[in-house]
Amino acid sequence: MLIAIDHGNYAIKTPHHSFVSGLSEHTVKPPMSDEILEYDGRYWTTSGKRLSYMRDKTQDDRYFVLTLFAIAKELEDTGRYSPVEQIQLAVGLPPEHYGVLKDKFTRYFKRDGIIKFVYKDKPYSIMIDKVMVFPQAYAAVVPKSSMVVNMLRVFVVDIGGYTTDVLLLKNGKPDLQFCRSLETGIITMNNEIIRKVGALHDMRIEDEHISAVLSGHDTILPDDVKQTICGATKLHAQDILNQLRELQVDLRSNPAVFIGGGSLLLRPFLEASPLVAKADFVESPNANALGYEMLGRVQLSHRPA
Repeated sequence: MLIAIDHGNYAIKTPHHSFVSGLSEHTVKPPMSDEILEYDGRYWTTSGKRLSYMRDKTQDDRYFVLTLFAIAKELEDTGRYSPVEQIQLAVGLPPEHYGVLKDKFTRYFKRDGIIKFVYKDKPYSIMIDKVMVFPQAYAAVVPKSSMVVNMLRVFVVDIGGYTTDVLLLKNGKPDLQFCRSLETGIITMNNEIIRKVGALHDMRIEDEHISAVLSGHDTILPDDVKQTICGATKLHAQDILNQLRELQVDLRSNPAVFIGGGSLLLRPFLEASPLVAKADFVESPNANALGYEMLGRVQLSHRPA
């Protein structure tokens, strides 16, 4: 079974699921949780508190455990249950890190032998027999290739949890010689907004409050706090565009395709900016995972029998 996973700094995404990239480890089985994963003698639950940013996610087993959660959710959706499920994994890396970390990422997920774990009290046995690694950003526009295939030059801008990744496409093909990664994602923005709201309004807010305000959902936050959140978000969007210009990414003379959950939160500010002449947005925050799935199917179809 092919399973595609986008290992974001803010959220783990599959084609059908999204959950915060957070974990809690327990030495004994937690009594009050209905979503427990047991692996390697330890108990794990997902957490609303995301893990600290790691450029290299292979440093320890936590992102592998998050991957087991994602695999279990996808298997549960299909109702498939065999003694040993063969898994082909499609994952990705930021374009700027792709060449350096691709082989390490492959080895990290390609564990030897049968992997046993228990999810929601149900035992699973899987074997990851192939790992395919693709460039982020490019993968996200694969399902929407009509947006870019006939364009001479287009920049794909992926505003994610911790980074903003930029990739140049020429006639629909990625130019991996021109890819950049900025540490100006939504996590950076939220940390600054939380600090600013605390200083100006003596109030503690969380990431969920910020997302709710920017998405237009109802909150009980005072209007002046909402104004502070929106004003800081506008400044952050402007800062991203200014940093892109310093990297010779001029979105006044080149069209842009914005992807990622961060792009959707910042969309009104990006569209209103004089520094952006033409912008399309990929609506699905699961776009990278959907792209990995499509690219993985193509690669598997060319695999010798």
